Amino acid sequence: MGRVRTVTPFVSVQRAENPGPMTLDGTRSYVLRAPGSESSVVVDPGPDLGPHLDALAAAGPVELVLITHRHADHTAGSAGLRHRTGAPVRAMDPAHCLGAEPLRGGELIRAAGLRIEVLATPGHTGDSVSFAVTGPTNGLTPFPETVVLTGDTVLGKGTTVIAEPDGSLGAYLESLDLLESVAGESTTGLPAHGDPLPDLAAAVRLYRAHRIDRLEQIRKALKHLGTDDAIPDGDLSTLTDDVVRAVYDDVDPSVLPAARQSVLAQLRYLRGGL
Repeated sequence: MGRVRTVTPFVSVQRAENPGPMTLDGTRSYVLRAPGSESSVVVDPGPDLGPHLDALAAAGPVELVLITHRHADHTAGSAGLRHRTGAPVRAMDPAHCLGAEPLRGGELIRAAGLRIEVLATPGHTGDSVSFAVTGPTNGLTPFPETVVLTGDTVLGKGTTVIAEPDGSLGAYLESLDLLESVAGESTTGLPAHGDPLPDLAAAVRLYRAHRIDRLEQIRKALKHLGTDDAIPDGDLSTLTDDVVRAVYDDVDPSVLPAARQSVLAQLRYLRGGL
């Protein structure tokens, strides 16, 4: 287990020992605390691993736990961290709230001496949110520093899956637009997987370009398959498998299930659905 280490003067990170094809080197839990604050906020408790949760609790006292989205590698440790700290848990999805109300897009939270803005960024999942965290002024800079915790919406390495059953490419592209508009010059992005992004806006532009390239690849695959953009109504399972074989023939087999989810989302997008 890695130690809780400082990322900025008001953000620390603890990486869980749950590496894998979908989690990269492990899920990152973030501890937010302004210098001099008596309490902290934890973003994404991560998996239900005792040593990981012990370390997060020891970095407290924790006054609030925030969730970026519903996937278990972010939420399975919620109950364990609440048991250790007594802190309420808030998520966009009420099913993942413990002792508190759901988050709302645009909501401003003031905790641990910080200003935390909730950004609704659906696409990876329907309940995905990001957090724009602004630290206090320190008398040395004219403006306080802001970082954006992006969850799985923008990763430190690779690309994001448009996950079943509630992922949406249309919503995801809109979320990228929102993140780019929020990210100022050289705003740091802190993803739940992978290393920090020193220029979040630049990373978002690369993500958007990648999605556009993939859509063009899928259009070409559909033309080769004799379907073009006239994607049929109803079940897309067979067409999705055909497109995955045509477009993702060079990827590691371990990530093909994720690729299949993204292809299905892109076919629905081209069909004029989600």
